[in-house]
Amino acid sequence: MTHRAERPEADRSAPSPQRAAEVREIADRVTHWAAARPDIVGLLLVGSYARNAARTDSDVDIVLLTTDRSRYAEDTWADGLALGELVRTRAWGPLNERRHALASGLEVEVNIGPPDWARTDPVDPGTRRVVTAGARPLHDPAGLLDALIRACRP
Repeated sequence: MTHRAERPEADRSAPSPQRAAEVREIADRVTHWAAARPDIVGLLLVGSYARNAARTDSDVDIVLLTTDRSRYAEDTWADGLALGELVRTRAWGPLNERRHALASGLEVEVNIGPPDWARTDPVDPGTRRVVTAGARPLHDPAGLLDALIRACRP
């Protein structure tokens, strides 16, 4: 597998209209799914797609905050979301990454964590880095993510 930094310049251009539509469809599907689950208290699009700076080789990065992390310990929880093949799992502090690869080549990284990942008093330095690098709430029924984004502003 080629690392992103090694990819040719052509891969660093803006995503095609088809890729942009694919990303919007995935974000919409995951958002509707999350809205129907009472344990999900926040869904946050982060990274290049959140800051409208995605490239052809960009992945989709999502933070999912839940009151029932055990529900997402099994690799089968995302089967109905059609996110593609699970290609990697990894822990990032309080978040558990689940990276999926679709047949189109698009990768979707879902980072699952507890609601206190979004605490604002104080904001965790790692959380602040993620949020200031680009964050857009997709599902925020109690305003938890909006408060976090406000707290991360200079």
